Amino acid sequence: MNDVTNGDKTNRFKVIIIAVVVLLIFYLIGSFNKNKSIINTLNGNDFRIIASTSTRSMESDLKKFGRKQGINIDIDYYGDLEIVDILNDDSSNYDAVWISNSIWLYMLSNSYLVTDSKSILIDPVVMGIKKSRAEELGLTNGDVYNKDLLNAIREQKLKYVMASVTKTNTGATTYLSFLNSLAGNPEVLTEDILDDEKLVNDLKDFFKGVERVSGDEEYLEEMYLNGEYDAMIDYESSLINLNQKLVKNKKEPLYLVYPVDGVAINDMPFGYISNDVNDTNKKERFKLIQSYLRSDEAIEKMENLGYRSWYGGIKEDTDEKTFNKEWGIDTSKYLSDMKYPSKSVITKAINLYINAIRKPTHVVFCLDTSGSMSGSGLQELNDAMSYILDPSKSGKDNLQFSDGDKISIITFNHNVDEVFETRYGNDTSLLVSEISNLKANGGTNIYSPSIKALKILKEENTNEFTRTVILMTDGQSNNGTYSELETYYNKNKLDIPIYSITFGDSSERELLGIADLTNAKVFDGKTDLLRAFREVRSYN
Repeated sequence: MNDVTNGDKTNRFKVIIIAVVVLLIFYLIGSFNKNKSIINTLNGNDFRIIASTSTRSMESDLKKFGRKQGINIDIDYYGDLEIVDILNDDSSNYDAVWISNSIWLYMLSNSYLVTDSKSILIDPVVMGIKKSRAEELGLTNGDVYNKDLLNAIREQKLKYVMASVTKTNTGATTYLSFLNSLAGNPEVLTEDILDDEKLVNDLKDFFKGVERVSGDEEYLEEMYLNGEYDAMIDYESSLINLNQKLVKNKKEPLYLVYPVDGVAINDMPFGYISNDVNDTNKKERFKLIQSYLRSDEAIEKMENLGYRSWYGGIKEDTDEKTFNKEWGIDTSKYLSDMKYPSKSVITKAINLYINAIRKPTHVVFCLDTSGSMSGSGLQELNDAMSYILDPSKSGKDNLQFSDGDKISIITFNHNVDEVFETRYGNDTSLLVSEISNLKANGGTNIYSPSIKALKILKEENTNEFTRTVILMTDGQSNNGTYSELETYYNKNKLDIPIYSITFGDSSERELLGIADLTNAKVFDGKTDLLRAFREVRSYN
């Protein structure tokens, strides 16, 4: 018989109960984790910031603060003017913006997009000059005015490197600052003032001092360190960082000059992007982050990196080695800020710079027409060059050539093929026509066209033109040698950058070698050739 005792029944019942309880616990844990994930999503634990590259030094501290608050902070870095374009196009990917200067928030199409903006710190844009040269020019004693710098440039005693006026904050605000000063610091800078012929000529003379242009502020420092230059325009904080590196490498530091009639000052505002006005959780997280950035703890860290806490200087306990008086930095003096003009005046001023003020450039494009370029490769090259050479297209990005520019085109395969040129940068229809008729054939030789380009630019007047080579190739060089290029470059003691754009199966190793030799860089055109052309164009 299979009779079951009451004890056995009880034990079986207990086992069943325990099993049910265990299953219920696992179910509840899984449900809790799932719901927790949903709650986190609803609460917006991910907080995305679009930020200027000038703020990158605070990234680790900012993310550390976020982790303590249970906020996952993600930051994308761009140039300030690019941030404006991105937000004007689509702001939905970001919750906040940290930009170098409040003026760019006023350039947004939607004036209500960014709210609750507050200045975080102060970072002036100034010129740093090798101290020995600054002493020669009489710029280390007494007050200095912008006209003093202009006179030194006119006398060809001062040249400098800077970032692009049309693509960077330091470049644009430097230009606006000198414009305002040379216009006599009017109460309000108007569009009519920009029509003054003397003002335009003064600004032309100032920009004749430019030796090299960088498309971004981060590369500007690298370019200075690898070159032989006497002066550079950049953020005060960046020049402090550069001087620390120069001193460490036993090189002469820069002496920072602060014209008393006005410098460009950046207030580094942090603002909320109101994509969803009903998302109170995002707003609360924004306020937490903004409060941290304005806290004594964060300010102390940023001051030790070379940022100021106010227009008059720094906190008393900031390390004096950072704001070194030997470098011309006097934090006891109140900085004289310029008055930034309206959106319409800034727009007109930028167009005036491109078409009439910017130091003209002579750029030589070296275009690969080897056999591997046949088909889509040649078509993409056509499209990219059509964009660059057509002012109605490149003008949308403020990258158009002016009539004062010179453009040369060298086509090459296993050797130099043909050379086309125009002496007027806005007269490019013939160049576009010639490029559209190119045929692909032969091997690849990137060195002969590079030498040819250097020979063309070697004869150019450096007081009147900046000089740039842009090399585009889709393959590895199977003709010519690097040593030929190196010998020619060094023998002639050249300072002409050869920027390269990668395409197809091009060898980055070879192109990086050319970049190192000429103090330039390589741009990735393998995924987006047109974007690479846009980027490299801002470096000349």
